[in-house]
Amino acid sequence: MALPAGTYDGDVVVVTGAGTGLGKAIALEFGRLGAAVVVASRQAEHRDAGVAALEAIGAAALGVELDIRDADSVAAAFDAAEGWRGRPRVLVNNAAANFPVPAEDMSPNAWRTVVDITLTGTYLCARELGRRHIAAGTPASIINVGASYAWTGGPGFAHSAAAKAGVKNLTETLAVEWGPYGIQVNGLVPGLFPHEDMTADIQGNLGALDDKDGRQPALRVGQRQELGWAATFLASPYARFISGHTLVVDGANWQRRSLTNPEVVPVREQMGKGPFAP
Repeated sequence: MALPAGTYDGDVVVVTGAGTGLGKAIALEFGRLGAAVVVASRQAEHRDAGVAALEAIGAAALGVELDIRDADSVAAAFDAAEGWRGRPRVLVNNAAANFPVPAEDMSPNAWRTVVDITLTGTYLCARELGRRHIAAGTPASIINVGASYAWTGGPGFAHSAAAKAGVKNLTETLAVEWGPYGIQVNGLVPGLFPHEDMTADIQGNLGALDDKDGRQPALRVGQRQELGWAATFLASPYARFISGHTLVVDGANWQRRSLTNPEVVPVREQMGKGPFAP
């Protein structure tokens, strides 16, 4: 554990998409520190997996069905959480959508789906927690999981990169708006943390590499619990004066630059796509 045992005793923490991958890793670290964790996900098997993992370490856990794109579903999920152990003090907006596609091939529905889940869903969940604490006059902490291409752009991921840029801006905006109410809002950006919830294309790309560690400035990939340590710190009493900040946990990978630029390979070619046909 990165913090003293019991740091989150008595706190309810909602983690969206907590049944698999990095969301589960974050949820487990909160659970180890005493939090009662709400595993919020659309899919029952993911909720069950998250709850089972938390209960296996002795943490209290509740699975709640949630479609973050729907305001009524969000309100119902928070009602369930509040009825279980009281008003959630911490929200981790981890759920997102992503898949690679050249911008010229992207359908309007593909764009809307990713933006609705990644950006609108983050806003709706944050708004729900914010409203409840503003009305009650109680402090809270929100962590929005972002991506480094919010700064740099993400060729092949125009929908997700644009949505994550919106999440970064939303984080900064809400931090200022809600600071007077004692609500801190921060971002958390993971680097390369291999896990089972990665999209098939990313898993395929990683599988083709014989040396993942050597491709990182730190000469290793991240360990999942390290992201959980960062999340539990940001929402802890030790970070109460940190708000509006986005913490990148990637061993400086996103800041890496080459002395000589590599040859440009079009995104379509990188993805093995043929010529564009309208």
